[in-house]
Amino acid sequence: MTSRPRWFDTVNAVLLGIISILCILPMLLVLMVSFTDEASIKQYGYQLFPSQLSLDAYKLLLFGSTPLYRSYMISIFVTVVGTLLAVAITSMAGYTLAARHIRYRHGLGLFFFITMVFNTGLVPWYLINLHLGLNNTIWALIIPSLLFNPFNLFLVRNYMSRIPASLTEAAKIDGASDFYIAFRIFFPLSMPVLATITLFYGIAYWNNWFNAIMLVDNERLYPLQYLLFKLNSEISMIQQMQSSGAISGSQTLPQESVKMATAILTIGPVVLFYPFLQRYFIKGLLIGSLKE
Repeated sequence: MTSRPRWFDTVNAVLLGIISILCILPMLLVLMVSFTDEASIKQYGYQLFPSQLSLDAYKLLLFGSTPLYRSYMISIFVTVVGTLLAVAITSMAGYTLAARHIRYRHGLGLFFFITMVFNTGLVPWYLINLHLGLNNTIWALIIPSLLFNPFNLFLVRNYMSRIPASLTEAAKIDGASDFYIAFRIFFPLSMPVLATITLFYGIAYWNNWFNAIMLVDNERLYPLQYLLFKLNSEISMIQQMQSSGAISGSQTLPQESVKMATAILTIGPVVLFYPFLQRYFIKGLLIGSLKE
């Protein structure tokens, strides 16, 4: 068996280094623009090395009239509670579809698969949530996204299907119930896929602002993503009205730097935790590509 030439590893290292730099540069640009003075942005555009630094964007977001800290706490609560409940439901449904001794599991799998192909639309979704009394409650940010994603369900089902049936048969002979088999055998052996869908659900809940637009009017319940989206929209509207002369005022609001500061604040938790959980994302991409 011939060893790889040294130049091959060198070329790979150089290419990966270039790709890494190209991936890091946009993030650095966003970070630097968030600390750039608005007048400098208008004059010179986006700069990796700003000619004039400013903290106006962060002052507006963190110390302005917007209840940013409360929205942060709401987003954290919704993400944690929603993710835990969604993972619990998805894992139990995945066990139901994967366990060979459960009848009609293939029919149930087809039922869930149909929901990936056909969608009922926005109006029935809104009416159901309205009749459930979720409007203007914290549960409006959790329950509409709580019913498991079929894609995540099939990830769990495919992974659990690879668990040897002999383990289930031995547990059945010893008198174990389905509850015991699921929580003491299947779930511990399926920790990689459960960690993967936890990340998927967590990111989805953290970035979700659609539920707030549709179901929440109370400002005290605005999640972080929707609050920052609303703030950016208001700043853009004020700038347009000032430029058209509809309202008077000489103060220049940091519109562009606020957008970049918003991006930094919203992706901060994801960027901090992603390096520790990266391997589960990689496993999540591979799970389901292997056929039993």
